[in-house]
Amino acid sequence: MVRQLKTLEYTLSSLMRRKSKNLSLVVVYAFTIATLGSVLFLTHALKVEATSSLTEAPALTIQKISAGRHELIPTDHVATIEKLPGVKSVTPRVWGYYYDSLIKANLTLSGISSYREKLELLNGRLPLGPGECAIGKGVAQAFGPAIGDNLVLEDSGKETTTFKITGVFQAESNLLTNDLVVLQEATLRDFFSMDQSLATDLIVEIHNQREIKVLAKKIKYLLPDTRPITRDEIIHTYDSLFNWRSGMMLAVAIAALIAFCILAWDKATGISATEKQEIGILKAIGWETADVLSVKFWEGLVISLTSFILGTLAAWVHVFIFDAPGLIPLLKGWSVLFPKFQLTPAVDFYQLFVLAFLTIVPYLGCTIIPAWKTAVTDPEHVMRG
Repeated sequence: MVRQLKTLEYTLSSLMRRKSKNLSLVVVYAFTIATLGSVLFLTHALKVEATSSLTEAPALTIQKISAGRHELIPTDHVATIEKLPGVKSVTPRVWGYYYDSLIKANLTLSGISSYREKLELLNGRLPLGPGECAIGKGVAQAFGPAIGDNLVLEDSGKETTTFKITGVFQAESNLLTNDLVVLQEATLRDFFSMDQSLATDLIVEIHNQREIKVLAKKIKYLLPDTRPITRDEIIHTYDSLFNWRSGMMLAVAIAALIAFCILAWDKATGISATEKQEIGILKAIGWETADVLSVKFWEGLVISLTSFILGTLAAWVHVFIFDAPGLIPLLKGWSVLFPKFQLTPAVDFYQLFVLAFLTIVPYLGCTIIPAWKTAVTDPEHVMRG
């Protein structure tokens, strides 16, 4: 242990003698890791947000499809679906999107009788009358109102409608209620000019979760113009979407990867004349080849670990403190319901291990191999160049 500590002490003093070169090396190395880490952190955080938001989603959602597009579904289908064995309940949902030109974002307007997810997280109360509403945290931040203030929206007839805010949602997952405005269902129908015989979709609760796919097939057979969507399908779709988009982002980060490859190749092709002379002197005064390799190992480990820690911290700050400017619009997509929300910090340690393995181990190899070639050469020949 003492021997290794002395070796590490010599390694640190050797690095300090070439501090300008090593500092520039650490900066490039850390930037490469920060670029890759930002994509991985952001992708995993978005997956966690989506998954946590969908855990309370309905087991089965039924939409009507016309010409391949979603349209309003007749509430008459409720009776047809309720007759199927295994169905616990069928509830029509009334909801829709509202674009506000003031904040240039889409809001989700939902009827209170169809909004069932985590209502206990509401600060205040749900709307009880036609002129009341409850809003998500993002809506409150964008418009600036608080409980007791008014929210002004423009209905389908271009008429201005004022709603009194009775509550603000504070969900664990910002995606769940961030862009939400909850109204009385009758009020929302009037706002969207939606007939009583229609609904946005139907949510189906099932007694036995293992029968979801079977019931979905039965509903599709009885109602051919509908599209049953299971909770697992939605989660899988989000997972695949973020994986694909993160792959595109990693492709964009190819410049950083190329920089790292050039750096590693430069180390692999040989070491500088000064370093060769230093190794020759160490061999001449009695150092063994193993001692030289030990110094180079510690040298590579100190630089790579320092770069990895700095790069990882930079990626963390970039994603979870500054909201990953430049990356998040590409991973969220153009159809973001609300343009800004705070990501919940989440890290996949397996991804972190893979990132460390793919960046630290190659650099160690590129440091030790040239040093070994020099260390096994005659010291006099090395010092003479």
